[in-house]
Amino acid sequence: MEIAKRARKIVLPCMSITETVEATADGAIRISLPKSFPEEAYFVRLKQEETYIPRRLSKFSIPSNVQYNLFPIVLGEDGAPWAEANVYLMSRIMESYLPSMATYSGIANDLAAYRRYLDESGIDWLNFPANKLSRPTYRYSGHLKLAIAAGEVKGTTAKRRMSAIIAFYRWLKSEGALVTAHSTWNESDIYIQQKGSYGNKFSKKVTTTDVSIRVSKQNDPYTETIEDGGKLRPLPYEEQSWLIEALISLGNTEMTLIHLFALLTGARIQTILTFQVNHVLEDLEEQSEHNYELRIPVGPGTNIDTKNDKQLVLHIPIWFYQILRTYALSERARKRRQLERGGDAEDQYLFLSIRGTPLYQSKAELQDFDESVNIRHAKTGQGVRQFITEQVIPFIRQKHSTPHFSYQFHDLRATFGMNLTDAQLELVSKGEVTLHEAREFVKNRMGHESPTTTDRYLQLRKNLKFVRATNAAYDDHLRQLIEQAFRGIQ
Repeated sequence: MEIAKRARKIVLPCMSITETVEATADGAIRISLPKSFPEEAYFVRLKQEETYIPRRLSKFSIPSNVQYNLFPIVLGEDGAPWAEANVYLMSRIMESYLPSMATYSGIANDLAAYRRYLDESGIDWLNFPANKLSRPTYRYSGHLKLAIAAGEVKGTTAKRRMSAIIAFYRWLKSEGALVTAHSTWNESDIYIQQKGSYGNKFSKKVTTTDVSIRVSKQNDPYTETIEDGGKLRPLPYEEQSWLIEALISLGNTEMTLIHLFALLTGARIQTILTFQVNHVLEDLEEQSEHNYELRIPVGPGTNIDTKNDKQLVLHIPIWFYQILRTYALSERARKRRQLERGGDAEDQYLFLSIRGTPLYQSKAELQDFDESVNIRHAKTGQGVRQFITEQVIPFIRQKHSTPHFSYQFHDLRATFGMNLTDAQLELVSKGEVTLHEAREFVKNRMGHESPTTTDRYLQLRKNLKFVRATNAAYDDHLRQLIEQAFRGIQ
């Protein structure tokens, strides 16, 4: 039975922009045709000047002499590339100084989802009739709203997909490649009140459309999660001991060190996994006994990645730094480095898989074109997440009879922040520091832009204590009323 083809995204391991040339041209590369034409071939070279796309796409000019790994492509249901969508992606990528292919791969997914809807509904995406509700943008917006109501997609996913399509059409119009008899949507300007990093308020002008998806968001301050780059759950002390017990029992040195790194410093996964050997080779034997930690800058210029390229300083306990150094110099680590391209070098990643491959590819590595690449995805810590899902969580659930126990790696950052907060609040209760000093200490260690995020940590324990006390009192009150009612019935 033949499976029906659908529009989709694919990823090209390597992509180069070329032009056809004569065989005698400088830099000419011979491209052979299939075996049925053994004598036929043509020649190309990396494009040295602007490339102009023919026909309706002729308005798009693309600077050339570029090569990329992991380049996303959108295909229609017939398997042919969707020209406009792919030129749009190429334009976006080439306008970025250091493009993140993961970002553009996500945009390609959203464009592919739109193309699937068009193909399956038989809609011409360039036809905008007088009837507003028959226009493709309005129909797709309505389709997404129905999908949300049916529970088929999350509201945030639908909002992102519609935003991607709006950006796509806006780009087409700005390039002069789309002229419609009727508008693609109606726009209006709204002003949003926002608060800056230092508490200052300001208004931000936002242009919205009547096809945009709006998602209501309600923050519950009485949950056990914290909003810090996502919904994070600080692990209680008991679960932290379960986790360490599981890691030691499972005996994976790298995964144990990676988890401890997060618990002790609050570093994100991309920061930990882009540490290099040279970052942990300092001999600390002459360190004063009063120096209990080592401060290591991370971010741009350090070869260690951070979220949004933020300059930060990690505070690593000296005892743990010495463990990292011992690991880096161990035969186990050397054997892994010898398997990776570049070999056993100081600029090699500190943590590698058993096959010697990176667990996370740095932004700098992803910018270097490698024509030998044959994978279709970047390494972004999938191995760590797989270890958590397949080994750590099942171990803890079975050992401690907790069938619902779960965590994600990023929760370890929140756990570090909560441990830090508890320690500081203890000092506040003793009168050794002020609440403001405690807040600033946590804010700086966590690298928070806004003090509002830090306040969520400071408030969490109080909120949970309050809601549990309230629930207990209310439950007792209801139980007494119900018992009285039953006694009256009897």
